Amino acid sequence: MLRIPFEDLYAALHRAMRQLGLSEDRAAHCARLFAETTRDGIYTHGLNRFPRFSETVRNGSVDVNAEPTKTAGLGAIERWDGHRGVGNLNAHASMERAIALATQNGIGAVALANTNHWMRGGTYGWQAADQGLFAICWTNTLANLPVWGATTPTLGNNPIVIAIPRLRGHVVLDMAMSQFSYGSLSAYSKRGQHLPVDGGFDSAGNLTKDATAIEASQRALPIGYWKGSGLSLVLDMMAAILSGGLSTHEIPLDPLRESGISQIFIAIDPRSLSTAEAINRIADGILQSLRDATPVDPAKPIRYPGEQTLQLREENLRLGVPVDPEIWRQISDPSRA
Repeated sequence: MLRIPFEDLYAALHRAMRQLGLSEDRAAHCARLFAETTRDGIYTHGLNRFPRFSETVRNGSVDVNAEPTKTAGLGAIERWDGHRGVGNLNAHASMERAIALATQNGIGAVALANTNHWMRGGTYGWQAADQGLFAICWTNTLANLPVWGATTPTLGNNPIVIAIPRLRGHVVLDMAMSQFSYGSLSAYSKRGQHLPVDGGFDSAGNLTKDATAIEASQRALPIGYWKGSGLSLVLDMMAAILSGGLSTHEIPLDPLRESGISQIFIAIDPRSLSTAEAINRIADGILQSLRDATPVDPAKPIRYPGEQTLQLREENLRLGVPVDPEIWRQISDPSRA
């Protein structure tokens, strides 16, 4: 891997976004979201995702000029249509609107239909937490996860994000309904490494740590077995029903044409109920109890969700952001982007 200064990464992505047809302000914003995702160590959904994003723009699945519009609303909840625009821009705008509603009402929710892949879901949890708000958001996806007891993909891995603001470092949980996202499976497969725990089934129906075998069978393992399967189902139902958009079984199965997905963004302003001091005291106490637990391996201290992100962010800003050499060559050369 190469290490590239963050601003160089951002500049290359900005130029590439302009070449894809995004207007100046939207290109700058989209590039910043991609670059920050890579900076924070979520490489599968940052720069490494850019070639796939480019292809969805070129094949017409993503409309770079489309912006979300409000279609309905009552009180603290609203329904918006993303018009198949750029997924991370639609998601960022939706969370910002949920934050505005929460600031007015204590809680705010936006149900977004007809959008595209939001890239790193955790982005929108950090977005709310940085403004002092709790966040819950999720998305449905194309069918890439077998319902428990079946062999064919029926559910989406439907990532969910839960964020808690905290002065000494936000807690941000960002997880898919599969034990490993397909981006993670691809990364392990590319490195020729086995997964640390079983992540799915091989073609013979056996649980395996072989990421390549799981990619071939398309039988990723739901988190918690049948529990993750059930959670994936209800997240899809809520997203599709509240947004009036597509559910997983209606989304195109081709990953390069995955479009029209449904998402939910909820923000909660805890300051309507408590003081910042009380919020931090409770959060710090909970995390201290976590750290007091006896680790299995003393060399690996207990971490809370989001802690490694902060560590990688600092390291990558100081040393340079790790990038795939081939993708970097493509994006840093204007003639190849």
